[in-house]
Amino acid sequence: MTYEDPENSAEAEQPSTFSAQHPALAGWSITDERSYWAFHDDRYTPFLGFAYRKLGSDADAEDAADKTFDEIMNNWQRMLGMENLRGYAWSILKSRISDQRRKRDKQALPTDLAAFAAMVDHRDDFAVVLGRLQFARAVGHLSERQRDAVTLRHGLELDTATAAQLMGVAEATVRSLLSQARARLLQVLDIPSDDGKVRS
Repeated sequence: MTYEDPENSAEAEQPSTFSAQHPALAGWSITDERSYWAFHDDRYTPFLGFAYRKLGSDADAEDAADKTFDEIMNNWQRMLGMENLRGYAWSILKSRISDQRRKRDKQALPTDLAAFAAMVDHRDDFAVVLGRLQFARAVGHLSERQRDAVTLRHGLELDTATAAQLMGVAEATVRSLLSQARARLLQVLDIPSDDGKVRS
């Protein structure tokens, strides 16, 4: 996806009056403004949803998402020259979520474990057999990128292509992370895989 799509090349060289409301936009061309707001509109909602899944609080999630886009805005013109702009934006979001967690002295596990349960829940009595604490500990064995992929795919119910765009990685990478996460959960929880064997 490209974030430079001016309707008029001459107009694109002129800053808009909108920059007066946002000092960080001062001196920007309309092209840069449009590219920033296109990026913002495309990602704010999923970034907010991801932050909520990680923090469990509307206020904390909004604060993390808002601070993320404040930082992106402040660095946007530099980011436009980056090879992996999407990945850099994702790293900013992750940092702001970590900041919110530190303020609350929370552990680094996601608040909502349902997304992870969806990966291995193929039995009607899953909730009865497996306690929440045991499952939370199992999730703690996943890498941070595996947890991110699971949260996006199963928590926010995004397809793998969208999850990959948000994380700034290839779709194949997301599929691999999901597969690794499921195998690791089955192994830690001592649950037989689909072929009837416990994965090692």
